[in-house]
Amino acid sequence: MFELLGRRRGAGGEMRRRTWLLAGTAVVAAATAGAWIAGPGAKQAAGASPSSPPNTATVTRGDLAAAVSVAGTLTFAARSDGSPYTAINQASGVYTDLPSAGQEIAQGQVLYRVNDSPVVLLHGSTPAYRTLSAGATGADVSELNADLVALGDATTAQLSPAPESFGSATTAAVEKLQAAVGETPTGTLALGQVVFEPATLRVTSLSAQLGGSAQPGQVVMQATSTNRQVQVDLNASQQTDVAVGDKVTITLPDNRTTPGVISSVGTVATCPPSSGSGPTTSPTPLGADNCSSTGPGSNSTPTVAVAVTPSDPAATGTWDQAPVEVGITTARVPDALAVPVTALLAQTGGGYSVEVVGPGGISHLVAVSLGLFDDSAGLVQVNGPGLAAGQKVVVPAP
Repeated sequence: MFELLGRRRGAGGEMRRRTWLLAGTAVVAAATAGAWIAGPGAKQAAGASPSSPPNTATVTRGDLAAAVSVAGTLTFAARSDGSPYTAINQASGVYTDLPSAGQEIAQGQVLYRVNDSPVVLLHGSTPAYRTLSAGATGADVSELNADLVALGDATTAQLSPAPESFGSATTAAVEKLQAAVGETPTGTLALGQVVFEPATLRVTSLSAQLGGSAQPGQVVMQATSTNRQVQVDLNASQQTDVAVGDKVTITLPDNRTTPGVISSVGTVATCPPSSGSGPTTSPTPLGADNCSSTGPGSNSTPTVAVAVTPSDPAATGTWDQAPVEVGITTARVPDALAVPVTALLAQTGGGYSVEVVGPGGISHLVAVSLGLFDDSAGLVQVNGPGLAAGQKVVVPAP
């Protein structure tokens, strides 16, 4: 865990206390690895011979970054809340053709057939609920007109910006669409001839059966989009550490890494489900570790949903529901003075110092205040009187 001391975006007092606790843990770990406790007049590490030259590291200046590594699931994006798209049939008859799981159906293509008549997928957020013909107006007509332009059945001059009215240009374009899918051109879309969904669909499961009875209102299939996404359940206490647009690193199942960007951050904390139930919304503020126990070995920490969009979707392969690790950069400090974490010395009266080796091998202690911990580099931001880049500080021997 990488922690920023007193610099969290929007973090409250509780977050600061948690952060300092974790930072203290990191320092204690460093002490057990070889750092020593400095008392008044202390000059060298315990166990070191007076004639032995100390093991040193260089004080550096540069950019530091803090990040948190969390588990995620690589999959295909669907609705913003993570639920799948659901195609609902409005035609009556018999299912004579259905897609297979994993098949992708794009805008203007046949989604399935009822009585051998095609049901076409069009893009839109307003579901099909009526026959569309000349004279109709509304949001569904507007999205139909936009589809017809996108498919090349009408020009932008004819239907752009997409009007909310079904005119002669719409009629002519609908006839072209019907002819393209093998339907008799009528210029009218009867209810049940199209399904509106926001994106190209990737079928995940089928509810209908080939040869089964097609009834209006039946769920035919569930699907995702073809867009790659990593879903993360982030500890609610870390919600203020991340934001839309933050860059991340995704470690794939084969240990390759690829970059990504946070595309959404949830605002509602949920608790893990108890046996036989679904997740429950946490009734308390984000950051509160207040979930009741859900059984032996269960995680009782509230989480928020975070979605990550890979910058290079092709690099993520074809895995679906695959476990990945996501490194989320939570803070950066430019031009920071830094030393190895193992150079920190816990002072008997509290606080920390580093042992600086001067000319002739003479060393002295410099009290330091701590800033950002960069665990990936094993560095910590420090500030102290007279401390400068290029100086040597004592660190435990490897």
